[in-house]
Amino acid sequence: MTQVGFIAASRADVQRAEAIFGALQRVRPARAFAHVGLACARLNAGRAAEAAQALERALPDVADGEDADTVRAFLGLALQLDGRHSESRRVLQNLLRAAAAGADNDGLRLARRMLGEPAAPST
Repeated sequence: MTQVGFIAASRADVQRAEAIFGALQRVRPARAFAHVGLACARLNAGRAAEAAQALERALPDVADGEDADTVRAFLGLALQLDGRHSESRRVLQNLLRAAAAGADNDGLRLARRMLGEPAAPST
């Protein structure tokens, strides 16, 4: 079901993505994938402000750790695409500051790339 949702998102089919990811959010509200998938649909439809608002609302629901990092990184992306560059930078920098030493996941890697920072050192 997640793959079908991301296909809809890649086609900017917000209506179908909302139906699919909305159902997934009800089943697993603490996971990032449904929130990010719906945000991607909105981003691909040119609705970055809506994507950012949805991701901000999702933050209290997502679990700590990798899921929260992923939602915060995509929030940074949505803010940047909405032209809110200083807010985007602040979200991404705060994400990296809060990360445990040596932590590495998809959200942290996206944040580092968006800020032009080097990859996390290998341990």
